[in-house]
Amino acid sequence: MFSKACEYGIRAIIHIAVLSQDEKRVGLKEIAKEIGSPEAFTAKILQILSKNDLVESTKGPTGGFEMSVQQMKKIKLSDVVFAIDGDSIYKGCGLGMKECSEKHPCPVHEKFKTIRNELKKMLENTSIYNLAIDQKNGLTFLKR
Repeated sequence: MFSKACEYGIRAIIHIAVLSQDEKRVGLKEIAKEIGSPEAFTAKILQILSKNDLVESTKGPTGGFEMSVQQMKKIKLSDVVFAIDGDSIYKGCGLGMKECSEKHPCPVHEKFKTIRNELKKMLENTSIYNLAIDQKNGLTFLKR
């Protein structure tokens, strides 16, 4: 459903949010290790998140990534998905067809449209803060 970059981006921002709640800044190597992503790929993803003002980036020996609690509460999962994957998740065909619309629907068009709408609602109503709290409390996991 999400691109691999988006999956890693979601994991990364949750990890950053968890540590930021304890006023800790986290570096690239730790993030990559925690989310199970190659460092170079993680660096590109974090650059996207930073350019879109979803995380704060500080350079230097004590640098790393962080975010304020206010930011965590404001940023929704949909913001992360849009920054990395754009809005294609809301427009794509359930069967991957190039041409799929109300006028020329694929066999699963109507059912998939309902799923896409529910997904959009969930992404728009889920804050990074809530995901980080569940992670911090051990209710969810970022890797197996």
